[in-house]
Amino acid sequence: MSTYLGTIILSGWASVAVAQAAPIPPAVKARIDRILKATPLIDGHNDLPEQLRDCCDSKVEGLARDSDKRPKPLMTDMARLHAGGMGGQFWSVYIPSEVTGDMAIRETLEQIDLVHRLCAAYPRDLAMAVTADDVVRVHKSGRVACLIGIEGGHQIANNLAAIRQFRALGAGYMTLTHFKNNDWADSATDDPVHHGLTDFGRTVIAEMNRVGMLVDLSHVSPDTMRAALAATKAPVIFSHSGARGVNDHPRNVPDDVLKLLPANGGVVMVNFYPGHLSADYGRWSSERDAEEARGKSLWQGQPERRAAAMKNWDAGHPMPKTPVSLVADHIEWVVKLAGHDHVGLGGDLDGIPVAVEGLGGVDGYPLVFAELIRRGWSDADLGKLAGGNVLRVMRAAEAVARGSVAPAQAGAAGH
Repeated sequence: MSTYLGTIILSGWASVAVAQAAPIPPAVKARIDRILKATPLIDGHNDLPEQLRDCCDSKVEGLARDSDKRPKPLMTDMARLHAGGMGGQFWSVYIPSEVTGDMAIRETLEQIDLVHRLCAAYPRDLAMAVTADDVVRVHKSGRVACLIGIEGGHQIANNLAAIRQFRALGAGYMTLTHFKNNDWADSATDDPVHHGLTDFGRTVIAEMNRVGMLVDLSHVSPDTMRAALAATKAPVIFSHSGARGVNDHPRNVPDDVLKLLPANGGVVMVNFYPGHLSADYGRWSSERDAEEARGKSLWQGQPERRAAAMKNWDAGHPMPKTPVSLVADHIEWVVKLAGHDHVGLGGDLDGIPVAVEGLGGVDGYPLVFAELIRRGWSDADLGKLAGGNVLRVMRAAEAVARGSVAPAQAGAAGH
């Protein structure tokens, strides 16, 4: 989501909108089109609902095309979804970690409602989907299947009834934590408290399994990843993560966890955020944050002087570029340790201030496939990456849910 950086660079959104990449050769493009016609391209995470809430009063109009022409350009619109070959999109219904209790449930419902309204506003382009068969059916109709992902366990307010009702409204996955720990699970970007999951956290996973909601381990600590993999009966996903073996960022998946995925059947969906992918970008971002903090200390009450100093710093320290090849490096690292059956794509578009070159909009996905084709990937493995692996995970979770038994306490809540 869009608060990945404490400070978002002023030129970030503009740079995303204008980033260009070399054109794909016609024969390669035709091959990609054949693959994406046979298998829906399913992205694990897009924060458009949050952007519509924050910049547009939750209005869904005006997304037919040219959303990058807005004062704060969007990475997503209907025309570019089709241009990118999208077949299914998990829309994130994110709310900040600071929002808890009944307000968290209310705001999550508002975000879920926004996704439904988005589909209703563009019936020729979008259709709601809950099951794997729904995704396949919608894809065959030439539309994009709309799925829902809840981006933080705090959004259920420690209430299992919320899980059941969110699932009834179409939620396909829940990320166990966001930036902060919650009462029952540790986040990757917070100091550990539970060292994994509490007993209630394991109960949450059991209920998610029972209703067919995917367990998403992006944002959680390595201990929480391991605990969740031990607890779940269904395959997990990482809806928008990278590989720590390529870049040692706390939001990425460690090698030992990747090696556990084949036994579980889960999928790591690699994202497009340079902060997770690139060590060079990470160093640059940290240095810029340090310079900004220095200015705030030196020139308190002098915003003009601080702004001028940062402008000079930016001129002398250009943001490093992140090429599509680095996305492919993360994908291939996942494949090396877990196999071709356990990788997918989760761009995190409209939730990041900058993106990989050429991947700053939902029309950029073919560039990833072109890079992997250059590296010798087969059509079968590209189809798994596109959406075949995610469809398999969804079907497995649906099978687990069909075999589940209803809980003894229908209103179970709390710890």
